Amino acid sequence: MAAAPSRVIPVMAAVGTPAPKVTDCVTKVALSISCEKLLDMDAFSKSDPQCVLLMNSSGPHWCEVSRSKSLSITNAYSACFVLFTYKSFSYSVELSLECFSVQVVSSRKLTRPLVMKDKKPAGKGTITICAEERTDNRVVDFEVAGRKLDKKDFFGKSDPFLEFYKPTETGWQLAHRTEVIKNTLNPVWRPFRIPLQSLCGGDVEKSIKVECYDYNSSGSHDFIGSFETTLSQIQQATQTYAAEFECTNSKKKQKKKGYKNSGIIVVKKCKVLIILNDILLFYPGQIAIDFTGSNGDPSSPQSLHYINPQGYNEYLAAIWAVGNVIQDYDSDKMFPAFGFGAQLPPSWQVSHEFPINFNPSNPFCAGIEGVVQAYQQCLPQVKLYGPTNFSPIINHVANFGLQALQQETASQYFVLLIITDGVITDMDQTRSAIVNASRLPMSIIIVGVGGADFSAMEFLDGDNGILRSAVGEAALRDIVQFVPFRQFQNAGIAALAQSVLAELPDQVASFFNLFDLKPPREPTPS
Repeated sequence: MAAAPSRVIPVMAAVGTPAPKVTDCVTKVALSISCEKLLDMDAFSKSDPQCVLLMNSSGPHWCEVSRSKSLSITNAYSACFVLFTYKSFSYSVELSLECFSVQVVSSRKLTRPLVMKDKKPAGKGTITICAEERTDNRVVDFEVAGRKLDKKDFFGKSDPFLEFYKPTETGWQLAHRTEVIKNTLNPVWRPFRIPLQSLCGGDVEKSIKVECYDYNSSGSHDFIGSFETTLSQIQQATQTYAAEFECTNSKKKQKKKGYKNSGIIVVKKCKVLIILNDILLFYPGQIAIDFTGSNGDPSSPQSLHYINPQGYNEYLAAIWAVGNVIQDYDSDKMFPAFGFGAQLPPSWQVSHEFPINFNPSNPFCAGIEGVVQAYQQCLPQVKLYGPTNFSPIINHVANFGLQALQQETASQYFVLLIITDGVITDMDQTRSAIVNASRLPMSIIIVGVGGADFSAMEFLDGDNGILRSAVGEAALRDIVQFVPFRQFQNAGIAALAQSVLAELPDQVASFFNLFDLKPPREPTPS
């Protein structure tokens, strides 16, 4: 039985058996299970083993938590591992091992002999359990297809599936196995999700390996081909269209002259998302763009708002890059987009909170593309002016957060994205607005464009101490993350995403813990 790293999943008890309380759990641990020298329980083929995790805290009652490949454990309970062999329409218990989970966590790798249900030795069979504390709450959502894969079945095509591996000190470790697609050379697998820690140890630059096989019911699957890449490379390619990789078979390449590949694996989607307590967080995102005079005259090439002949400026670059990071957390992809610090026609009064589509009753833009289009149409119609006041737009979004807080369970958590050149003229009012917003389901991401002095933005970030208002009132929690865009402009989308989302999980968690509220759960797929 090959090692099968797992995703940490919610505890699910068997019917009629009380599940361990979540509040009793101390830490999350991902388990990798492997077995050697299992007894062959099938007459005409090899066994089809499966591992089941049972847990209890005390007493005779055990509840099933998970089956391989998805296993979860906490160091507050003991655990019993039971291996099953599939028999037609039922499962029959073959082997078992009971151990205290604290042994697994403390030793990191635990190997024990397997015994039959009657406690007699199960031949020379052993089970090895490797534990890895789950410290990274990011996952990667994939959509993958294949094209022109090699034909492996004599009377058909192939039944392809993929395996994703991460490198370890002892070799490649299986992180995920996809479903099998029957009788095709052009498979399209259902979307799937892999924890970032399982895939690459949280390092987007670390190599990962993908192998493609043709499924055989005997268990002797035919190797089609493989390739190696990094998550960063995949993300870069999928920003424009899709990432395509040649699936190659080294043995076939050595034997066959003119061999090119055994097919193409196409990664259509590769998005890093955040999971908090097994909940996918959906944030209604709101965007605010700095239209103040400190950015320079948009008709001058020196201005941050100057759109060059290629249709590019730094604000557009930031909207595209950061917007594509946060839009996967907005459930409807409709973004209220506002500007501040500009004079508006026809009265030419300064506004610190105006919809860039000039529709106050419906300021929503459809996706980041809609925000970009609205920005491009808005820019030539307004006059950059000032002052640079952040507090009006912060208070505007805070009003929505206050309404959400009045509900029994918080149904929404708001994220305000401010894109600015860093000059600020209402620092005291902004500090007070942030302190007030720290009590609400709200976070603020400030993206600094240009090369100005961003010390004021770094002060608002609060990483060097608790942010206080001008009168000394302290923020209940840190809700601001500042990102200097130029530092990440050439570093790749993965590095930018990591910086933009770095503090958001803790900020969200701190809010729900502060008010003992339940976060909204990910919608169940229909």
